[in-house]
Amino acid sequence: MILHADGNSFYASCEQIYRPDLRGKPVAVLSNNDGIIIALNKEAKACGIKRGDPYFKVRDICQWRGITVFSSNYTLYADISRRITSIYLEYAPDIEEYSIDESFLFFDKCNWSIKDYYEIGHDLKRRIAKEVGIPICVGAAPTKTLAKIASKLCKQYPRLQGGCYMHRPEDMEKVLRKYPIEDVWGIGRRT
Repeated sequence: MILHADGNSFYASCEQIYRPDLRGKPVAVLSNNDGIIIALNKEAKACGIKRGDPYFKVRDICQWRGITVFSSNYTLYADISRRITSIYLEYAPDIEEYSIDESFLFFDKCNWSIKDYYEIGHDLKRRIAKEVGIPICVGAAPTKTLAKIASKLCKQYPRLQGGCYMHRPEDMEKVLRKYPIEDVWGIGRRT
């Protein structure tokens, strides 16, 4: 089984660690030269701005809607990522850091029940929120692509409480039939 752990609105969440007054409020992060919006949380997305928007075009919307805008701080983001990875390493015998906010945790040689994976996923989510201050979603499945889909479903459906576990073939079939092909990691936009 493979777990995919993904930081929610990672750059914005990192900024909110040191500004807890901004939790639940719209936050956006700009590129190196403050020209482009490169990250935003769900509250900022709800205000109508998108990743990739030139800041000069949405500056007035940001001010009007009360969106707090930060210049990017890659040193901070890398430090937070290292802290999270150190927690992952306490759980998984092998991990792959896919990006600054995403990792695959491999449990190939573990003969555990789905309940064990469920507990690990929820424990990871709880510990990282408590010890680091970042919300994450965890998806578990037999392949990296399915695990990534599972964690993405957690973001779309908050009732999953941060964990989605696809282990039965009928669940995988059901999800894949409804999942937009263009959103399937490693396949979608390439074909």
